[in-house]
Amino acid sequence: MSDSKWRVATRTDAEAIAEIYNQGIDDRVATFEVDHRSADDILSWFDQDRPVVIVERDGDVAGYAAAFVYRDRLCYSGVGEFSVYVSRNYRGRGIGRVALDGLIAHCRERGFWKLLSRIFPENEASLALCREAGFRVVGTYERHGKLDGDWRDVIIVEKLIDDTSGDTLGPNR
Repeated sequence: MSDSKWRVATRTDAEAIAEIYNQGIDDRVATFEVDHRSADDILSWFDQDRPVVIVERDGDVAGYAAAFVYRDRLCYSGVGEFSVYVSRNYRGRGIGRVALDGLIAHCRERGFWKLLSRIFPENEASLALCREAGFRVVGTYERHGKLDGDWRDVIIVEKLIDDTSGDTLGPNR
């Protein structure tokens, strides 16, 4: 894994990010999305100044992690809802951990204090990744949405990422 490095994504990474995300859509274990995304769709993430990091390996974009606005209310301005996707060619090689660690560092630098995600229960790789990175399971949303006509549950995970020990109220006390 020493040759895997993360960096902040740029607009030139949009095509590779779309390709990896579309693999995740096709696999049906990581998202409720069913329609493929184009590079132009991904470019909108940069227009919205979302935190996105990529992991490079062997000269390729091997994976990425991104955080999105959790809710529009001011009190949630430091909470990001994240996702991590790894190219099929690089799964099982620690790329997801490098991406998640990079995203945590990047979000912390940008003033986020918490990251959360919703993960399908059968997505054992993502659950293990989050557990290893110090996320805790908060609970389960039952019948949270339908995918291909079937109800799916999701497990909610969260991690406080700021350096404020003991302060659970966030910056908008």
